[in-house]
Amino acid sequence: MQQEGVRRWAGAAWELLLPAAEAPARRRGQQLQAAFREAVRSGRLATGTLLPSSRELARDLGVSRGLVTEAYAQLLAEGYLISRQGAGTWVAGLPAPRGRPTTPAPGGDASGRAAPLVDFRPGLPDLSAFPRAGWAAALRGALDRLPHTALDYPDPRGLPELRESLAELLARRRGVAVDPDGLVVCSGVAQALTLLGRVLYGRGQRLVALEDPGSPSQAKLFEAAGLRCVPLPVREDGPDLAALAGCGARAAVVTPSHQFPLGTALGPAGRAGLLRWAQDCDGLVVEDDYDGDFRYDRAPVGALQGLAPERVAYTGSVSKSLAPGLRLGWLVPPPELLAAVVEAKRVADLGNAVLEQAAFAEFVRSGRYDRQLRLCQRRYRQRRDALIGALERHLPGVRVAGIAAGLHLIAEFPAAYGPQRSVLGAAAGAGVRLRPLSDWTASGADPEPDGPARCVLGYPHLAPAEIERAVAAVGRALRPPHSG
Repeated sequence: MQQEGVRRWAGAAWELLLPAAEAPARRRGQQLQAAFREAVRSGRLATGTLLPSSRELARDLGVSRGLVTEAYAQLLAEGYLISRQGAGTWVAGLPAPRGRPTTPAPGGDASGRAAPLVDFRPGLPDLSAFPRAGWAAALRGALDRLPHTALDYPDPRGLPELRESLAELLARRRGVAVDPDGLVVCSGVAQALTLLGRVLYGRGQRLVALEDPGSPSQAKLFEAAGLRCVPLPVREDGPDLAALAGCGARAAVVTPSHQFPLGTALGPAGRAGLLRWAQDCDGLVVEDDYDGDFRYDRAPVGALQGLAPERVAYTGSVSKSLAPGLRLGWLVPPPELLAAVVEAKRVADLGNAVLEQAAFAEFVRSGRYDRQLRLCQRRYRQRRDALIGALERHLPGVRVAGIAAGLHLIAEFPAAYGPQRSVLGAAAGAGVRLRPLSDWTASGADPEPDGPARCVLGYPHLAPAEIERAVAAVGRALRPPHSG
């Protein structure tokens, strides 16, 4: 099998193997082999899927490497898998059952049409890594323990057991200063920002400063609350504090641990300056810690909130570690704003769904969430490394900017590749979507339309083989014909 035929290791199939890994020890090997066979026969593991190494799969499933090696050997002998020395192990092609369409050839569908677009969309996690079996177990455990009275309208702050688990988790992993009574469970960071916007408006404020470049969705949330958004220019060393002091806003939303999208981290001087601004104007810093758990070259820098809990509102979610579709997040407002935030939450929706809160509390308390964070950390780091390696091989001279963290990086193309519009057009012609940094500026316009390309590349949702093929395709598209 050629390398072009490699498909993504399917998270759904990985979840299908978990019950086998949890079987009694004497039956675990047989159960694992049976689960593999069923995954291949049902199409959950498609023809051409490159399997993880025996060491990696054993680590993820929590079983011995010998058990996985034995399963691979048996399935190779039975024809379910094929292997080539030094090149890995793949799912073999099986005859399609009656009525089931054949597996499309790599690079196209069954009719031979062109392959779908490869999109380096930033901010998208690996949704196939969602721990279906673990979440189902947590939900079952929560249902078994949840008293009937808990199914009444909840405390708008969230279930006490979830707030206790989250307070411990945030203090331990992110250095957040919080007790359970000071934390509010929200429907993601979007609702946290909306609640803060309503509270600020109710206290007479009309302006909020947003990082530029930054997340465009933030402006819509605050504008819906009645606030006017002013751009806060961001440089390599952090927000322009002089511009912040002169804009008239007394609230600013920042991403200090990993600025989105520039990928920088706010240093000690920048942190101190930001907190001095808040102190001087009796203002509020809103810390969006959207991917603070994921740092690949060192331990993550602690949250800004821990330095000044009375001046910083801290918010985060499970959107990058579990799935954005869960709509689970948290807000730690300064004590002065807590009562108003809780009332705004009560008016908004009477509180988050009880069963999901109870399941997440169980998921955190059992240690499954820490394991999920470690899994994502390892997987995202591997994919970032794969992207950097592919850029070095196929697009020499492209510079990677930003710290080794999060779910995206900045790729800066040298002028030799042509202006940005040419780079984007060539990539699109090769079936690859690249997104320019200008998409995240306040104006949405590129200040240098004829300048070199600067692109924001997201990678966690793309398998290493997919990253390699996509970057190679862009490299071929940008190579002048006479270069050979």
